[in-house]
Amino acid sequence: MTKRTILIAPLNWGLGHATRCIPIINGLLFNNFKVLLASDGAALALLRQEFPTLDFLELPSYNISYPKNGRNFKTHLIFQLPQISRAISAEQKLIQKTVSERPIHGIISDNRLGVRHTSIPSVYITHQLNVLTGNTTYFSSKVHQKYIRKFNECWVPDVANSNISLTGKMGHIGDEFLTLKYAGVLSRMKKNPQKETIDVLLLISGIEPQRTLLENKLKEVFKDVEKNILMVCGKVERQQKWSNFHNIKTVNYMSGAQLETTLNSSKLVIARSGYSTIMDLAVLKKKALFIPTPGQYEQEYLANRLEKLKIAPWERQKTFSAQALQQVEKYKGFVDFTDSTIDFRSLFALFSV
Repeated sequence: MTKRTILIAPLNWGLGHATRCIPIINGLLFNNFKVLLASDGAALALLRQEFPTLDFLELPSYNISYPKNGRNFKTHLIFQLPQISRAISAEQKLIQKTVSERPIHGIISDNRLGVRHTSIPSVYITHQLNVLTGNTTYFSSKVHQKYIRKFNECWVPDVANSNISLTGKMGHIGDEFLTLKYAGVLSRMKKNPQKETIDVLLLISGIEPQRTLLENKLKEVFKDVEKNILMVCGKVERQQKWSNFHNIKTVNYMSGAQLETTLNSSKLVIARSGYSTIMDLAVLKKKALFIPTPGQYEQEYLANRLEKLKIAPWERQKTFSAQALQQVEKYKGFVDFTDSTIDFRSLFALFSV
C-alpha cells in the first residue's frame, strides 16, 4: 500500500513552531505516513537536522524582525504587514504548484496562513485563538480566526479544560464556527530523572535583535556568579561550537536529544516565556524563571499567568539581575503538571479519509 504524504510547515518565527512539530512528525512516521518538510530559515534548518532523510520544500520567508525597544513592538509589526502579506501569497502559490507536481494527501500548517489547499485536508496549528495585542486584541483575534476558518481543522497544542491549561484565554474560545481539536501538550522532550549537575541553564531563543540582546544581558549578569552555568544560544548552525565566557559555558545550539539531557540535568532554567518553551518545561516538571520578549503581549500574558499560579516568577529584560534567583524558591515549578499521551490516530483521522 502506497504511503500517504503529509506536508508539514511551521512558521519560522523563533524555533518554537518547528520544535513543537517534531512530535507530530514522529507521530506521522510511526503511523506510516510520508512527511514532506516545508519552512524556511532556522526553522527548516532545525527540522532538516532532526530528520535528515526526509524531503523538504523551502518556503518564502516572512522576514519578521523585532525592534530593539519593546514599546515599539506593535508599530514595528504593523509596518511589516505588507511584506508578510506578500509572503503569504507567495507560499500559497508555491503550495498550489507543489500539489500539481506531486501527490500530497494532507497539509499541516503551524501558523503559516498561506499553506493550505482547497482540495486537500488542511490543518492549522495555533495556541493563539485569541491574539493578544493590547487595545487591538479584539481586532487581531477576529482577523486570525477568519484565516483559521479557511482550514478544515484547527489543532490547539493544549488540553481542552481551560482551568488546567497552559494557554489560558489565548487557546480557549466559544466559537462554534471553528473546528477545533485540542491535541494535548506538544513537546519533543521526555522526563528522564537524573542528577542535576547544572545549577542554571540559560536558554536563549527568539527573533533578532532580541535574541542577541538577551544573550548579552545574561552574559553580563552571570559572568561572575559562582555557579555551574550553561548557556544554549539558540543559533542553529552547521557545526556545534562550544566556548567559555568567564564562568559561563556556551554552545550555539543543541540537537533535541542533547537538549533533553541538558534540561533534565538542570536545577533551574531561565528562558523566554514562549509557549513551546513552556510546554517543554511543563513536561519535564522543571523550575523556571522567565524573561518575556519586550513588547510581546503573548509572552507577557503567559509569564503573568504562570506567576499568578505560583509556578514561576518572571522579570523584565531591562532590569533583570542575579538577585532574581532568590525569588525562585517561592514558586513550585511545573511539578503538578500531568502529561497525557497524544492520540495521534484520532488526530490524523482527517488524513485517512
